[in-house]
Amino acid sequence: MSDAPPPIVLTIAGSDSGGGAGIQADLKTFARFGVYGASVITAVTAQNTLGVRGWERVSPTLVGAQIDAVAEDLRPAAIKSGMLGDAEVVRAVANGVRRHALSPYVLDPVMAATSGDALLTPDAISAIVDELFPLATLVTPNLDEVGLLLGERPHDVLAMERAARALVMQRGPRAALVKGGHLSGDELVDVLYDGKQLRRFTNKRVDTTSTHGTGCTLSAAIAAAMALGVSLHNAVELGLEYVHRAIVGAPGLGSGNGPLAHWV
Repeated sequence: MSDAPPPIVLTIAGSDSGGGAGIQADLKTFARFGVYGASVITAVTAQNTLGVRGWERVSPTLVGAQIDAVAEDLRPAAIKSGMLGDAEVVRAVANGVRRHALSPYVLDPVMAATSGDALLTPDAISAIVDELFPLATLVTPNLDEVGLLLGERPHDVLAMERAARALVMQRGPRAALVKGGHLSGDELVDVLYDGKQLRRFTNKRVDTTSTHGTGCTLSAAIAAAMALGVSLHNAVELGLEYVHRAIVGAPGLGSGNGPLAHWV
């Protein structure tokens, strides 16, 4: 008797020509977690570890068609989204998620690359909040993204906790993970709020420039764990531990912000 097939996880994100973030990072992460990765490509970028040279979106019609094609034949056990580009693509994704009742849904509100290059048009931010946040099981913004979403960037852990609560209570996702990687200090603190419980996760900061794709990798790892039946809190813990190991083991590629070791 053959083993049961692996759960399917769908990533809805942009393509990174450098291979360290976006669709490429997500599929590598899914493989490491032992789940089958499917993809909906929302944009194509020309980038490497030094930055983003340019990007173009995929048409909203084709984004919707990709979602339909996957959902109708390869039903995902979990999904995640990353770079969505503009408001029209956001709405196409929201329509697809609603049409097929795709859940659990980990939403990484990608607004800029690690290099600081913009990956989202201004009109897309309100569309993400209005259309996608109410559908999300978990949103995973970093501090800069929190600033754009709530109008104020947290500058300490207590402010991160207030932001996590505000995102859930005011914006509608079931849970929020506010990532504290941009705070200074020897310790990394991430804050999770699920509507009831507030929890801090701590890790020792790694002195490295190999941080390209950390947000993509984390959200992909959490989605993969949830597809395997892991609870939200434990999935976040597993995802953060995986990213930490992937940073520690980074191969040192490129001349800028290098990629992670997704095979750890």
